[in-house]
Amino acid sequence: MKIFNPLADLPANPLTLAIKEGYTPLLFAAAFSFVSNILYLALPLYTFQIYGRVMTSGSVATLFVLTLGVMGAFILSSVVDDYRARVLINYGVVLDQRVSGHIFTALFESAARGNPAAQAQVLRDLDTFRQMLTGITFSVIFDLPWMPLFMIVLFLIDPTVGMVTLVGAAVLFGITVLQDKATAAPLREANVAALRSYAFTDAGLRNSEIVRALGMTGALGRRWAEFRATAMERGAIASERSSVLGNISKFARMAIQVLIIAIGAYLVVKGKIHSGLLFANMILAARALQPIDRLVGTWDPLMKGTQAFDRLMEALKDYKPPVPGTKLPTPIGRLTCEAMAYAPPGAGRFVLQQINFVVEPGQMLGVVGPSGAGKSTLARLLVGIWKPSQGAVRLDGADVFSWDRDDFGRHVGYLPQDTELFAGSLRDNIARFRPDVEDEAVVWAAQAAGVHQLILKLPQGYDTKLDEAGHILSAGQCQRVGLARALLGNPRFIVLDEPNASLDADGEEALMAALDTLKAGGSTIVVVSHKPSILRSADKMLVLREGRIELFGPREQVMARITPQAGPRAVEAG
Repeated sequence: MKIFNPLADLPANPLTLAIKEGYTPLLFAAAFSFVSNILYLALPLYTFQIYGRVMTSGSVATLFVLTLGVMGAFILSSVVDDYRARVLINYGVVLDQRVSGHIFTALFESAARGNPAAQAQVLRDLDTFRQMLTGITFSVIFDLPWMPLFMIVLFLIDPTVGMVTLVGAAVLFGITVLQDKATAAPLREANVAALRSYAFTDAGLRNSEIVRALGMTGALGRRWAEFRATAMERGAIASERSSVLGNISKFARMAIQVLIIAIGAYLVVKGKIHSGLLFANMILAARALQPIDRLVGTWDPLMKGTQAFDRLMEALKDYKPPVPGTKLPTPIGRLTCEAMAYAPPGAGRFVLQQINFVVEPGQMLGVVGPSGAGKSTLARLLVGIWKPSQGAVRLDGADVFSWDRDDFGRHVGYLPQDTELFAGSLRDNIARFRPDVEDEAVVWAAQAAGVHQLILKLPQGYDTKLDEAGHILSAGQCQRVGLARALLGNPRFIVLDEPNASLDADGEEALMAALDTLKAGGSTIVVVSHKPSILRSADKMLVLREGRIELFGPREQVMARITPQAGPRAVEAG
């Protein structure tokens, strides 16, 4: 027999796999819900026995036994509900443990591919979805299947009462569907606008200096207010519609209760049912309608949870969990570009094309060219941040993009054009937040980058804490710390993108000394720079122009061809 699987048509990813693996605890939760709903029948039975036996016989002993029994049933029901909650909570914890790491990695991979939609909001979406699965919202789903149980009992008491309750359930469910149709679009638009306002605020705060210096606070505030106004307007529309339909639902529930009492009283007067069933009918009908009632009340978090699930699926759309592979040996440092070309996602043209060159171990390659030539793009491709659209970048014959990232990072140093430091100590930043790095390796990297003495002069030295922007350091100091991070572990392959952009003369001299030391140690080095002075030790030069290699060869030959054509000042710009 084929079992219904609501996830069968969804693509396999860490989220859907974790949910599928949770079927067993979810089945236990469903079983607990069944027991809890069965035990609830003790209350209408109790009221029936009170009116049908105790009130007529006047037996205090019977009243005592019945009361004790129903109390025991409620205690057991509370224990079962508690176990159901524990199962769902633990399931949520396990789900988070199995998925959150993949979401975190997928965010960085998406951002590295240049996807502007990659936001930390997705991690909050995981919290929203998990809370929906483990909270009161999802517990309604477990109670809905047992509505027919109470309906059947009502029909057994009297078909008229059962029919009224069934029609009432259909009306309430119809109101819930109508509420979804009326509020889904404005809620979605309000959520999108709110996310845009948060992202816009984050971007403004990251660039607070330029905002203040150029007097952009008012203009940015007006743009932020547009997003905020849209979020508030659409949210208000959704709330108004939800309020109207909620009040209609409330009236419908009360009307159904009144009708059930009236019909029950009529049946008692006509002698068709026992008087003890009057209140039993009311209790059973209320319980039968309760899941729909709760569904209306939890509709908003349920919709937010489903929207969060959709965004999580989108974030994991192109994500492939890393597969453990054979650990490659420490590279010697032979760098090869094989007919490489690259076009950003969605772009109509190549930024780089037909890039072919070889750099031997222990050699230094200098990359120059005008702005927009593709130098920084080449640097990102060389260290495997982006995947070439055509061709490949290989280090000792292995594709750098397919190399296990943690293993690859231990052999590689990279300094991007814009140096960013993370919240934590200076030591943490230089050590790349790896717990297995010894203090000696951190100090060596700082000394090689010429930043050791600077760090020692700080109040807490290497233990000095930085915020997210590293505000206690100047731009040049941040860049030198970033260089120390790149040099950690004496890597065999190093790519530096404009490493001297923010350095003073002393810092530039320390950088060139570090490059000479690394080169002497056998490291393969690629340096992108507008200043030829930093490339004095380069063995080869590569000139990029409009995404193509214009010149490549020994440094002296390339410089000789550049200088007569454009003069010394053009070399600086190149």
